[in-house]
Amino acid sequence: MPPRSSRPVDKFDDDDYPAYTMGRAAEMLGTAPAFLRALGEHRLITPLRSEGGHRRYSRYHLRIAARARELVDAGTPIDAACRIIILEDQLEEAQRINEDLHTRGATSSQRFETDLPELSTAAGTT
Repeated sequence: MPPRSSRPVDKFDDDDYPAYTMGRAAEMLGTAPAFLRALGEHRLITPLRSEGGHRRYSRYHLRIAARARELVDAGTPIDAACRIIILEDQLEEAQRINEDLHTRGATSSQRFETDLPELSTAAGTT
């Protein structure tokens, strides 16, 4: 028998694990399964499929669907709501990348300033 780890991996801790059936996901969101299908048709979420071909949703999918539901409940057409969420996600990713580049740039700049005295000394221009 293989040794057991001290903490078994719990798939339900994984935000991307497709733990919820369409019916359960719709119930949790307080909506009809057709709403979830529409989100798929608009390519906002792509649920995984069980071996039997049934849609399975993760907690990540449910968070996105809940955001779509908020927008639709506020009167936004579903296609526009899906586009808004996609754009929000792209903006968040761009901001994260920008911050990473800014942080790396600051680090590189600090390294350059630290190395600068060494370079000027080596060139004899102190």
